[in-house]
Amino acid sequence: MTTREQAEKTCSSVFQVGSEIRWEVTEPGVERQVMGYDGQLMMVKVRFAKGTAATIHSHYHSQASCIASGKFEVTIGTETKVLAAGDGFYVAPDTIHGVVCLEAGIIIDTFSPMRATFIGLK
Repeated sequence: MTTREQAEKTCSSVFQVGSEIRWEVTEPGVERQVMGYDGQLMMVKVRFAKGTAATIHSHYHSQASCIASGKFEVTIGTETKVLAAGDGFYVAPDTIHGVVCLEAGIIIDTFSPMRATFIGLK
């Protein structure tokens, strides 16, 4: 079975209680909680300490994100903008992007299809 086939057969529980979901450290000062997902969609809460950054990267997933709290310098392709709570951004598949946290906060990321590696599928 391919990773994509595994992901399509995988889904989260119907409800997610934040206090019951462990935070996974992804980089120093950056941690995430995987929330609801199925093979086509995933929502992830990412918490950043001030001064930390999400490494510049790209992936084949579409991504739409919302700043839940804090302030971030967001780079998508060659464009950079400072965003704060209530703002959002979209990243097209295979586009280089990353963030630098200017004020501690949380970003809610959504991905389509799901990020299989976030739940241990290769």
